[in-house]
Amino acid sequence: MYLQNLTQRSSSFLNKPGVSILLLEILNYRLLPLYRYYGKSKALMNDVTKIISTIKGKCGEHRHFRLAENLCMNLILSIRDFFVVKKELKGPTDFTETINRITIISLAITIKTRGVAEVEHMLYLQPLLEQIMATSQHTWSQKTMRYFPTLIRDFLIGRIDKRGQAIQAWQQVRILSSRILHWCMDTFGCLYGGIYQYEQLLGCRLALIHKYYIFFFDIYFGNLFCQAERTVLNQCTQLLSPSADPTYVMIYLSHSFPQHRQYLCAGAWMLMNGLPGRINSTSLGRVLRELSPEEVTSNIYKMVDVLLHQIQIELQHGLPAQDLLSKAISNFSFFIWSLELLPLDIIVLALIDRDDDPYALSIVISLLDKPELQQRIRMYCTSRSPEHWAHNQLSKRVELQKALGNHLSWKDRYPTFFDDIAARLIPIIPLVVYRLIENDATDIADRVLNSYTQLMAFHPLRFSFVRDTLAYFYGHLPNKLILRILKVLDLTKIPFSESFPQYMASPNSSVCPPQEYFANLLLGLVNNVIPSLNSKSKSDSSGDSSGNFGRATLNRTQATSISSSDGQKAFYENQDPGTYTQLVLETAAIEILSLPASASQVVASLVQIIVHIQPTLIQSGSGISHGQTSGLPTSPSAGSTESMNTSRSTFSTSWVNDNSFVSKSGYSCQQLSCLMIQACGLLLAQLPPEFHLQLYSEAACIIKDCWWLVDGKRSLDELESAVGYALLDSTWASQDNTSTAIGNIVSLLHAFFSNLPHEWLESTHTIIKHLRPVSSVAMVRIAFRIMSPLLPRLAFARPLFMKAPCCDVQNHSKPKVEILTLCGKAMGLLRPDVQHLLSHLKIDQTSSIYAATHPKLTQNSA
Repeated sequence: MYLQNLTQRSSSFLNKPGVSILLLEILNYRLLPLYRYYGKSKALMNDVTKIISTIKGKCGEHRHFRLAENLCMNLILSIRDFFVVKKELKGPTDFTETINRITIISLAITIKTRGVAEVEHMLYLQPLLEQIMATSQHTWSQKTMRYFPTLIRDFLIGRIDKRGQAIQAWQQVRILSSRILHWCMDTFGCLYGGIYQYEQLLGCRLALIHKYYIFFFDIYFGNLFCQAERTVLNQCTQLLSPSADPTYVMIYLSHSFPQHRQYLCAGAWMLMNGLPGRINSTSLGRVLRELSPEEVTSNIYKMVDVLLHQIQIELQHGLPAQDLLSKAISNFSFFIWSLELLPLDIIVLALIDRDDDPYALSIVISLLDKPELQQRIRMYCTSRSPEHWAHNQLSKRVELQKALGNHLSWKDRYPTFFDDIAARLIPIIPLVVYRLIENDATDIADRVLNSYTQLMAFHPLRFSFVRDTLAYFYGHLPNKLILRILKVLDLTKIPFSESFPQYMASPNSSVCPPQEYFANLLLGLVNNVIPSLNSKSKSDSSGDSSGNFGRATLNRTQATSISSSDGQKAFYENQDPGTYTQLVLETAAIEILSLPASASQVVASLVQIIVHIQPTLIQSGSGISHGQTSGLPTSPSAGSTESMNTSRSTFSTSWVNDNSFVSKSGYSCQQLSCLMIQACGLLLAQLPPEFHLQLYSEAACIIKDCWWLVDGKRSLDELESAVGYALLDSTWASQDNTSTAIGNIVSLLHAFFSNLPHEWLESTHTIIKHLRPVSSVAMVRIAFRIMSPLLPRLAFARPLFMKAPCCDVQNHSKPKVEILTLCGKAMGLLRPDVQHLLSHLKIDQTSSIYAATHPKLTQNSA
């Protein structure tokens, strides 16, 4: 049942204190795998977003809000697909500042590691990014953006960082507000004195007038001199000085402006100056308790900006950096542990988003190492099991005072963070690791993961974290850190290859595993992932050379070869990412991404196995039939070793010397050869684009080296026979044991293409570039055979252009910038003599009449 339906049916029940909080806790810590298992994470995210949008501006709803926000963070990080935050794609999102930032990171990981699945997603990517960034005040650091996919990096690269404006406003606050305060005391001192003289005579009513007078004096003169923010320190002085009048709290809450309140924590930080006794913590707590959750978040980000700026100023004055960092950490500890007023996870997020400052990450690491936090982590881990949701007994809840401290365990208002600070930190640790890797601090990232491995066992998405981290940073992770990332998993429950650990532990970091390892990896996919040839729903799969086991088919209902026990498991017993079928496939991808071997070595090994797959199986003595059993035409070599000889081939058949290799699959060698091709194409399609480019290069070399393309002594009839037969369906050749190198490599490319997302299809033409110059009819036929199966997948262009007007057919129609951008991108791949025929479909005022008559097109694309 959707949360929205439950809310509509039982609105009065959910409005009771504690009920909605309990529901959110159940969803976050028990039912999250259920929504993931049935593919309903997006629906739940939309429902939780509506809850967040209604309470993020309400005063005092901190506990309810933080729990909903934490649940939404987990949901967004669990969705490895495109999602729209608003269907109409207009206006800012209903997300919070924190969730908007998490969404950008999630989209970056998805696009870079899995590609954009559908062409429609490409069209609304830019409006989606505009929605997300509409309320954000700054962009990401260059070190972070260098890992972003191009689609997101191009959007963010020209974005203005507004932190400078915030700091400039703060500097004006510091300078001018102190002058106002002194002028106020000098000019109106007599009036103040008179008021205090008559206070006893007229009673507290005049005192109240006095307090309001002071408050409105701040507002008036602050605006008079320049900006309202300039009165912040003056207000903070009256509110937070040790001798502050408690009644000023209500005046501040009732009449302060939102732009003032954004700097409340920053003002407290400056007044404290490393000495907690300098501020009135009781008044600060009362104010923060009455602010809205979004105001608290804004306060934290402003405070972080101010303190990092202050550190830079004090460094210029000659103060030691270590002393300044110690003071900053001491101040944070006071806010987090002594006062228990500010949520640690939001502070950490604010600091890691400022990683372009040289001291932000140092402060984060020091906070994560604090004994107070480590004690909370140990208490959290020892009081429950990582799989507590699988146990039938009731969960023992920690008493509110023990979990939150005495200061936050009031009854009339919920605290700033919910029941356990350790639980809120779970989705934050991976983001800290990402920032450390981006800043080349891999040793520190290793140390953080080592310290928090026990807590990461509670992460509902730890398998996805491992897979995504290895893919997102592929080629930039040292072997030591890769091993540490793998230890996040419960290794006993992950179906790794038997020999995988020995290659990871090898002292030689550049050794590529033998082909036996890769062959067994593919065999595991054949047995557990590729649909069975005996399946009724896939009865014709033996005639499908493309290996059309698309990414969308990897779900519970269509995975026909999963183990029988997998379908009987409860949803919570399935490891992330879901079914056993998906687990086996993504485990194979994790193994490839973790190997010390380079992408070129891995692809070369896989290609060599596929190119020689059938004759190798036959010559091993494992085959059932060695003769030609069909009436199909035969290749010139009839499957002899001559057809496999190339100038590059140094292939070894040792990996099939064991006669049990074919018997492990339950298929004949003819069937197994086809399924191994499908498995290899599927596996390569799960890997980052670095592997794709290597595949295109390797495939082109195999084709160019084939004897009947380089041997000029062959007759035309013989060449025609070779080309015609080699380009037939590989499953036909498998029936009479006459597969060829080109036939196998073309089939591998087809299996690979059929599993690629649409975005990654853009690079498939690279294989043809590698085959140039195309100097014979045979090569033209090969090129067409390679690319022809892609035409149906590219047929989306016609309905796309039917829906989207590219020209001014009617008065009210407008050319769409997204369509013209795609057209311009496609035209860049055409020959120059063809490009000019379609130049009017570009966003270029000098060549396109549409762009010239609609100047907003150019502005929107900028």
